[in-house]
Amino acid sequence: MKRATAKILTTGTITLASLAFAQAANAETLRLLTWGSYAPDQVIELFEQKYPDIDVEVTFSNNEEMIAKLRATGGAGYDLAQPSHDRIYAVQQEYGIYKPLDLSQIETSVIDEKLFDGVKQNTTIDGKVYAVPHQWGTSGIMVDKSKAPEIKSWGDLCDPKYKGKTSMRLKRTILLGTAFAMGENPFEAYADLAKYQQLLDKVADKLIACKDNLKAYWQGGDDLANLMLSGEVIASETWDSTAFKLYNENPNIVFVPPETGALAWIDTFAIPAKGEADDAAYKWINFVLQPEIVTMMSASTGAIAAVKGGADLLPEDKKAAVAAAFTEADIANLKFFANIPAGVEDMEGKTLEKIKAATSN
Repeated sequence: MKRATAKILTTGTITLASLAFAQAANAETLRLLTWGSYAPDQVIELFEQKYPDIDVEVTFSNNEEMIAKLRATGGAGYDLAQPSHDRIYAVQQEYGIYKPLDLSQIETSVIDEKLFDGVKQNTTIDGKVYAVPHQWGTSGIMVDKSKAPEIKSWGDLCDPKYKGKTSMRLKRTILLGTAFAMGENPFEAYADLAKYQQLLDKVADKLIACKDNLKAYWQGGDDLANLMLSGEVIASETWDSTAFKLYNENPNIVFVPPETGALAWIDTFAIPAKGEADDAAYKWINFVLQPEIVTMMSASTGAIAAVKGGADLLPEDKKAAVAAAFTEADIANLKFFANIPAGVEDMEGKTLEKIKAATSN
């Protein structure tokens, strides 16, 4: 009897092992191409618990790298990408690296209508929608109010009274912010690339003259956080989410929307043209739009989810940071990034290289 029982248990064990092996062999891989902090371990674990037949593989990137990776493969190698809303229209028209979304598979009713409509307008080509919003936020200035309470403009980062105490990231955001601070509207200039080049030249002159005023150009959020918390830098161009994270450690460090308007971005979900796991991609989109997951995600990113009541779903410390940063007038004054026409990023890239290589006077 004992021997027979042992035989049955062994057979059962082998059967279970075989089933587990078969499930592993049949497991689908969802390859995410996304921003750092947009796929926290806790969220991945919960997703894989709900969908044990899906393994999540993450590659952290940024807008420029996402485009470059997908261009190089014709839209292959990844199943879900998260470019910003202004980086899709021209890129799709020129390179065809995304596929249209099937909105019937996305729980769009939970998405904030204004953000949803805005992204649809920006990413609709020939009647087909290529992206939906995920997280949104702004770029502006982070300030230690105990040391520089009067800073309120992009241009203040170049004020000689703060020499050696300010910072910025040498990316296109500072070009756009500086243009607004100079009384120009760079988005309107997109319509005439010759005019936009003239504007970029003026901005380059301003930022080259500003180089000696800076403590450093920051490279990443952790880099900037260390500079601010140590007091080496008292004001910097930054994402609001970075400032929100630091507010909990030092409430004197706040995000300041520039007087000309904070630059607003929306990071989206888009499916690469040769993605191989569309069903898994839609499952991920719907999963991370759930209220409890939204709060976990915002705790990681510091940004606001593009769902209805997204600000109310922020962790408590982030709610306080948002309240300290924005008035209703600031929200009304947001400048959403415009679609980038073909050729503009190359022009901006050359301008940034010119600034980087130049010696200030």
